Amino acid sequence: MFSRSILSSQLLRQAVRPAARAATSSCFKPSSSPLRSFAQQQQLRLLSDDTRQAIDKAVASAPVVLFMKGTPEMPQCGFSRASIQILGLQGVDPNKFAAFNVLEDAELRSGIKEYSDWPTIPQLYIDKEFIGGCDILVSMHQNGELAKMLEEKKVLAAAEEGAEVESEQK
Repeated sequence: MFSRSILSSQLLRQAVRPAARAATSSCFKPSSSPLRSFAQQQQLRLLSDDTRQAIDKAVASAPVVLFMKGTPEMPQCGFSRASIQILGLQGVDPNKFAAFNVLEDAELRSGIKEYSDWPTIPQLYIDKEFIGGCDILVSMHQNGELAKMLEEKKVLAAAEEGAEVESEQK
């Protein structure tokens, strides 16, 4: 139902990542309280079973999934561009990454907002867990939480052998 784009290795080349600081507790993600407002319950009913299943499949298609405007090679908004740049700086392995262009499918564009209960795009999922939008990614990148999470989930590209040998010799 949705097309899949893979980041080019050029965009995801290993970059120097900020040192991961001690993770602080964060309240970035929307609450997943079982008690949703009536309006939220009504909104969830608008998402068809077919669309929900297609989004479930898309979210499960790779360990790191980004729903964005445009493609990684040609982002169509500044927030999508910033999200791709952050994932590239973090060194996400292109083989463990999938991007979905919400501009190609109006059903996906509205459906993903209902699916996550998050009003904006881009949206990042890591191991099927909704992380947040661009503002959350920027904050997590700056405070080191994103680097720690990506390392724990083992979704970073392997360092080049030459770089490993050089750093061991120092």
